Amino acid sequence: MIRSMTGYGKGEAAWTGGTVMVEARSVNHRFCEVVVRLPRGLGELEEDLKRKVQERCARGRVELNVSVSGLGEGRKVFRLDRAAARQYHRLLCELQRELGLEGKPTLGMMAGFREIVAVSEEPPDDRALKRTILKLAGSALTRLDGMRRREGALLAKDIHSRLQDVREEIGRVEARAPLIAQEQFTRMKARVATLLEPGGADQARLCTELAVYADRCDVTEEVTRLGAHLAQFGGTLKTTGPVGRTLDFLLQEMGREVNTIGAKANDSEVAARVVRIKSELEKIREQVQNIE
Repeated sequence: MIRSMTGYGKGEAAWTGGTVMVEARSVNHRFCEVVVRLPRGLGELEEDLKRKVQERCARGRVELNVSVSGLGEGRKVFRLDRAAARQYHRLLCELQRELGLEGKPTLGMMAGFREIVAVSEEPPDDRALKRTILKLAGSALTRLDGMRRREGALLAKDIHSRLQDVREEIGRVEARAPLIAQEQFTRMKARVATLLEPGGADQARLCTELAVYADRCDVTEEVTRLGAHLAQFGGTLKTTGPVGRTLDFLLQEMGREVNTIGAKANDSEVAARVVRIKSELEKIREQVQNIE
């Protein structure tokens, strides 16, 4: 079963004082691009989460957003920059001597310089929280995959319908093909006859050359190849795994065959069929751009 590259899934669970939520979103992309957004202090989970996504998705841009509410504040850590404190003290003493000021630098004065005492916050290290996030990521990706499969089924249904229309048009072209060469031969012979005096040319040689020219209008070979591409395309739709690139390649090949048929046939009826086929193939191509 084919899968779309667009989808959404969410995993959510209660947590001490709040909730943990993991959201997975995916859109079309030529390759597999994974973007993970995590709260501060949980960056070590990024690689594990990326691997989880890559195990489920072969193509598409997948964004994994993790949010934790009610996590609480981490432990505050105070750090003293002794080298900066000494330098401040030395400079203040030099300034006191130069200006003849009374008193000396005090501890209270020194504490007012922010560079001397730095305060940072260490987020809580909770292994249970990290296990919960990984579990919820799996749930979100499962729901994402389910949505991609459902959309893929709808895409496949639409594509099969359009493929049937293409097959019907090709069948009409195939029925018309045997008549094209004969009509071209007759038409060209009539034109040449008006330009030549009776007996002015070798009639046998003339008929041979006209037959060769008319044979160039035969599109049987192209119709056969186009039918083979259609059969392969339909079979690929039924396989599992990423098939988007294969389908896109087959559409390119079908487009080439259709263009050749239109150029060689030089027939108004076939030209009309070719326009309809190309229109349906373009609509199929738009759908294939969404397939993984």
